[in-house]
Amino acid sequence: MGKADFLSPKAISNRIKSKGLQKLRWYCQMCQKQCRDENGFKCHCMSESHQRQLLLASENPNKFMDFFSNEFKNEFLELLSRRFGTKRVHNNIVYNEYISDREHVHMNSTQWETLTDFTKWLGREGLCKVDETPKGWYVQYIDRDPETIRRQEEQARKKKQDLDDEERAAKFIEDQVRRGRDGKEEDESPVFTELKRESEEEKVAFNLGASSSTAGPSTSSSVLRASALKTAAASSSTKRKDTSSSSDSREKKRKSALEEIIEMEEKKKKQQQQSVRTDNWLQPSIVVKVVTKRLGEKYYKKKAVVMEVRDKYAAVVKMIDSGDKLKLDQNHVETVIPAPGKQVLILNGPHRDTQATLEGIDEKNFCATLTLVSGQQKGKRVNVAYEDFSKLA
Repeated sequence: MGKADFLSPKAISNRIKSKGLQKLRWYCQMCQKQCRDENGFKCHCMSESHQRQLLLASENPNKFMDFFSNEFKNEFLELLSRRFGTKRVHNNIVYNEYISDREHVHMNSTQWETLTDFTKWLGREGLCKVDETPKGWYVQYIDRDPETIRRQEEQARKKKQDLDDEERAAKFIEDQVRRGRDGKEEDESPVFTELKRESEEEKVAFNLGASSSTAGPSTSSSVLRASALKTAAASSSTKRKDTSSSSDSREKKRKSALEEIIEMEEKKKKQQQQSVRTDNWLQPSIVVKVVTKRLGEKYYKKKAVVMEVRDKYAAVVKMIDSGDKLKLDQNHVETVIPAPGKQVLILNGPHRDTQATLEGIDEKNFCATLTLVSGQQKGKRVNVAYEDFSKLA
């Protein structure tokens, strides 16, 4: 019987049946042929082309398996990087999108038996960050593209430059304030001297306004001299008060402008400090307390030391009492507050990753007073909430 025409009902029916995904049990990876039913797959296995392909594969089976494994890995990673980027995603979600393509390489032809084995292999090879949770395995693609690395370095350099500009502006404002204070001290007030005559016969003349007069007889000159001295003293005192009041007002205005600039900078710093907070706070070498009951009463409310942080939100901890090692999420542990005088590590906020000494505890405000022992602000005292610091091991 000849092959059906392209537009015949049988040909159209065959094309409709072949659409979409078929059963994996009737797929031949060696020949890359999908059969629709058991009879078709049996006929294909008895065909000459399939037998010839099996003879070629039997000569070097590792070559074919490595080829299919490499194809599967490359296509899987390409889909992960293009579709999800560097986001943390469940491996089954990526695999379901990958097998939606009917031309994909099947996993049963690769060196990995299950998707879990393939996920663990990606983690061991350093191609992805993988972690196991109660919901399954999660993967996160590691982008090692030179262009991406260069872009990240530029962003880090730009951020550092912005911080340098802010520090430079703050230093400039401090210099301005210091120069303004020094200028106030250096301002010289006018010096007033006593009116003296070298000889008794010398006449004293004053020019008051538009009228000018000279001293006449001795009696009239003395009267004029006394009144003129009083008027001059009164006018000089008035001028001195006016100049002092005007200078005080100018100093007040200048001081208020500087204070406004300083307040603006402080508000800006506070806003930046508030934006520094992050969701993850786990750090190595800190002491934590297990607060979950899923592991049983053996570990509940027991203290442990963080040995390793994985994917920011999980950590491998070592129990202090028993020495057992566990992998826990950060929601299953809490920080530990030591006795005053002990060393702690700040885990969140503007002083993150800074070591400090516990000075005291404020139970009303649920915070503690710490003295920084490292960093640029060494020796400064700060108030930190309970959940933002923990005891160092």
